[in-house]
Amino acid sequence: MGSYNPYLTSKMRKENCVFSGLPIHPGHGKRYVPTIVQSTRPVLAFCSSKSRKMYLRKKNPRVFRWTVTYRRANKKMTTLETLRKRVRRSKKAARPIIGADLENIRQKRAQRVEIRIAGKEAAIKELELRKAKREAQKEAEKKKSAPKVVPKGAKLPKQKMPKKAGR
Repeated sequence: MGSYNPYLTSKMRKENCVFSGLPIHPGHGKRYVPTIVQSTRPVLAFCSSKSRKMYLRKKNPRVFRWTVTYRRANKKMTTLETLRKRVRRSKKAARPIIGADLENIRQKRAQRVEIRIAGKEAAIKELELRKAKREAQKEAEKKKSAPKVVPKGAKLPKQKMPKKAGR
């Protein structure tokens, strides 16, 4: 039986060059340990002696066209960045609403537009008929409860005035 070797299964980590920003593959590049000035990083990794020398001369990496920092500053890497920025679009899930099942909602969506419009028009006509019936009933009630017209010659009985309280 073979023994488990973690170096065969795990991926080797790539580092980035301090000056140029280019990737340094395992077993490549140079390391520099600053001894004169205390640095925030104890060990600095460079992809080549060229980038190490530029760093030690305190050159600005944004000036050199071959560095990643220059390419980022001048928007030369837009094609790679646009590929990475994939927008996840939210999927709309159909959910039941109070008073309507999910099946009913799906059936109404599946109906043709003409059928839906015809159904709406029929519902509107039905509402108008109901309204007309109500108005007719109200008019009939008004006629029944309307006061009777008294002829001009007849006298109405006198009504008593309410007594004023408090005096």
